[in-house]
Amino acid sequence: MKESVARAKEVLGKRRAVAPLERLGARVSALPLGDQVILWALGGLLALATALGLLAIERHFLVVVPAYGGTLTEGIVGSPRFVNPLLAITDADRDLAALTYSGLMGEDANGDLVPVLASSYDVSADGKTYTFHLRPSAKFSDGTPVTANDVVFTVTKAEDASLKSPQYADWSGIAVSAPDSATVVFTLGKPYAPFLELTTLGILPAHLWSSISDDQFPFSTLETAPVGAGPFKVTGTTKDANGLITGMTLAANPNYPLGRPYLDGMQIAFEASSDDLARALDSGAIESAYGAAPGAGAGETIVEKPYARVFGIFLNGNANPVYARPEVRKALSLAVDRDALVEEALGGYATPIAGPVPPGAGVAEASVPASATPTADAAAVLEKAGWSYDASSRLWQNAGAKLSLDGITIRTSNVPELRAVADAVEADWEKLGIPVAIELYEPGDLSQNVIRPRKYDALLYGEVIGRDLDLYAFWDSKETADPGLNIALYANKSVDALLEDARANPDSAARLADLAKIETTVAADYPAVFLYAPDFVYTVPADLKGVALPEITTPADRFATVASWYRKTDAVWPLFVPSKH
Repeated sequence: MKESVARAKEVLGKRRAVAPLERLGARVSALPLGDQVILWALGGLLALATALGLLAIERHFLVVVPAYGGTLTEGIVGSPRFVNPLLAITDADRDLAALTYSGLMGEDANGDLVPVLASSYDVSADGKTYTFHLRPSAKFSDGTPVTANDVVFTVTKAEDASLKSPQYADWSGIAVSAPDSATVVFTLGKPYAPFLELTTLGILPAHLWSSISDDQFPFSTLETAPVGAGPFKVTGTTKDANGLITGMTLAANPNYPLGRPYLDGMQIAFEASSDDLARALDSGAIESAYGAAPGAGAGETIVEKPYARVFGIFLNGNANPVYARPEVRKALSLAVDRDALVEEALGGYATPIAGPVPPGAGVAEASVPASATPTADAAAVLEKAGWSYDASSRLWQNAGAKLSLDGITIRTSNVPELRAVADAVEADWEKLGIPVAIELYEPGDLSQNVIRPRKYDALLYGEVIGRDLDLYAFWDSKETADPGLNIALYANKSVDALLEDARANPDSAARLADLAKIETTVAADYPAVFLYAPDFVYTVPADLKGVALPEITTPADRFATVASWYRKTDAVWPLFVPSKH
């Protein structure tokens, strides 16, 4: 009985609800056909206006945010062998190490250093002790926690001369200890203002590497199957018939300390040369690459950023006394039309320079010679110093000094950019009446057999200055012999003192003042024909967002913010905007 009553109430309720609609429908049906059409049309317009209004409100108030998903196919020249922060020696090695490893510190989009594996750090009053506190949540890609022991192990291996790590020179003499599993202490022998830059070194997992001897380090399978705490992890590798790696598949690392990357993964294609890289980009086989010929096509975006490096021709007065003459060095510098060189040889992707400090460093730059008659200006400098030119023998002679300048051999790397620059300089020096020969070397051969033994008269080369603007290794008089990097063999006591002060002084304003004096003094001595500071040119797909590059020291720096790159978006109410990255 109760069920029947309930059922009756339900039916009556529905009838009450439906009855008004039935009456409305009946009245509409009673209208003439023309009135019905008008009524339905007005109803449709009202519904459309309501929908558009709601859409406008949604667009006004909703926020578009990055979303997880999508991948990126990146092209890189070379094949990686040492995907290991301690042994990486090529751009391919460093690129993969940057994607798979993290350091205590890292860079943000502005180039500022920010904690990554560390949560914070303290610096002692005397500037010689740095204490880092690790993030409790920091893990390697295999899920193992990052501890102070991992940091101590990595730095100790960097300081191990028998490992022959490229990081040895930076870390040698720095004491490291771990008071507990979450604290690392570095003790320096003397204050070194750029020290924090060193702590971007990727940290190795000690539980995987500690049992591997120095001799076996380079041959470990971990070299190409890295386990780090970076934004991505390697999930697959392809090789050619010779065993060279031709591709790697990366997946987002959910354990990355700053949060899982937005991209689900990256596909890395390794190309044999810059020409192959450009063809792969043109064909669509890859989507992004640096160093390919600039010129964005449909669906591509060019991202530019200054390189923290300078290129010039370094003159060796020890190999030939004629290059020890200040008027000769000055004349060779004045004879080069840098503006034309940048436009014609480098496509405009560089800045002319006349000193050792890269542009944008915050110091007044040495003025670049601007003249409508560079050849005549250069000749006038030589003639004023007692040189005369014999056109028939194409020979500059200084009878008083018993010296002659009958030709210059430029030695440089066999890469397209430097070949083009060498050709441009050759043309300008030939106008001055000086025969020029160009010798090209593969980069490794140039370093080992030309630069290290200082076997060159004129060396076209680039110096990687770095964001810390530490010029000591390049211009201090104690760094003229290998493994020092003073390839101009420059010696100036006042510059030595400025270099020492700039290294130790924690006051950034004082350091910039030192750099300004170094720039002026070195430029006035003409130890090298400073030419240009290149731009870093990176081609990416137009729908890849969040690509913000810091100042570039090495190409791997382009991945400093890769965890924030995205190709997919969501529209959400402001209340639900995530705080990630």
